[in-house]
Amino acid sequence: MNFTKMHSAGNDYVYVNGFEEKIADPGRLAAEISHRHFGVGSDGLVIVLPSQTCDFRMRMFNADGSEAEMCGNAACSVGKFVFDNGLTDKKEFTLETLGGVKHIELGEGDAARRQVRVDMGAPIFDAERIPVAAETSPVVDLPLEVDGKTWRATCVSMGNPHAVIFTENVAALNLPEIGPKFEHHPAFPRRTNTEFIEVLSPEHFRMRVWERGAGETFACGTGACASVAAGVLKKLCSRRVRLDLLGGRLDVEWSEADGKIRLTGFPTTVFTGTWR
Repeated sequence: MNFTKMHSAGNDYVYVNGFEEKIADPGRLAAEISHRHFGVGSDGLVIVLPSQTCDFRMRMFNADGSEAEMCGNAACSVGKFVFDNGLTDKKEFTLETLGGVKHIELGEGDAARRQVRVDMGAPIFDAERIPVAAETSPVVDLPLEVDGKTWRATCVSMGNPHAVIFTENVAALNLPEIGPKFEHHPAFPRRTNTEFIEVLSPEHFRMRVWERGAGETFACGTGACASVAAGVLKKLCSRRVRLDLLGGRLDVEWSEADGKIRLTGFPTTVFTGTWR
């Protein structure tokens, strides 16, 4: 099986052309190929497929083999992948995901690195749709007990669930210790991604993320979008924010005109190879 390893802000996935490759058990393959020591090493597996309703369809699987609804960085990289591999010559196209239809625009770049902008749609604040166990919507400052401490989470869905926590000195957090406890907290029936945000200014965040099914990752596109939505909801930021993550920079803008959030990333091809 031929594959391409790509990353956006360090959020790395293995990408496979599903027009040519047939994968019988993608969940199992994702767990094997994602292993950092015995596989290619990645946060998961992304398969690019034909779609009956869009230009392309994306299926993505976390490193533990579970299928996820959506990943903003993966969607950015899919934009570069289909263009680089001659699957389209268009600079704007649609992508079907379990988290809804995404509109992708290719910007400047080359075979190594390219700017890609993804229309991520409108954030979802309804507790039942996120989902999160809360009595009212939107879910702002929901108290979560973890390790004897009460944390305040603002919950958002960007096609997948997020708990956004605004705190100080995110670099000092012991995410390997507390991250799984947020992911599997009983408030989240389908588990959750958790973003820890340090507000540097109304236009600038520092972010660390614990991703459902993957652990701490270098970046999370949907998490960046959810964090800006939560920040605006709490009046902590403007609608256009730069986010500094462990793997690099992402830019997020939440439009007042149409209510949609747009994510700009810079996907990079790492290498291509053959999995046997």
